[in-house]
Amino acid sequence: MPDPTDPAPVLARISSDAASLHQALRSLPAERGASASTLAARLTDAQDLAGTALRLFLTLSRQTTRPSPPDLLLLHRVAQIAKAAQDAAAELTAALARAVENQRRQAAATSRRVVLIGPTPQQFIESTTDLVDRIPALCDAASRDRPQSPCR
Repeated sequence: MPDPTDPAPVLARISSDAASLHQALRSLPAERGASASTLAARLTDAQDLAGTALRLFLTLSRQTTRPSPPDLLLLHRVAQIAKAAQDAAAELTAALARAVENQRRQAAATSRRVVLIGPTPQQFIESTTDLVDRIPALCDAASRDRPQSPCR
């Protein structure tokens, strides 16, 4: 039976999920932009990633009654992971909103010249990709720096 105080399996899953999300973001079409449904699916993935990291943080913080410096470092790393995932979800939300707004403007245009507002959805997606790209390294650092004994 796995040790419930060992964050390594959860960190490995977060890292794997972040790598999958990163790959999915990199494969989105750049020229025409991603569809709203595709962006919504990636947004859900980012939110799930953030939720997993936040649950890990909550679990670890509840297990730590008298935190030592290694415990605090682990909590800090997990908080950084959660923040990166939440920021990625926020960027994808902005990309989705911008894509829908631009589609609305194009549909409502009476002439061929449409003024689209920026930053573009693709710029938000690129920002998201950068944020998600950091998560596996943060997971590795958290795994490497975690206390040798279970959290107290």
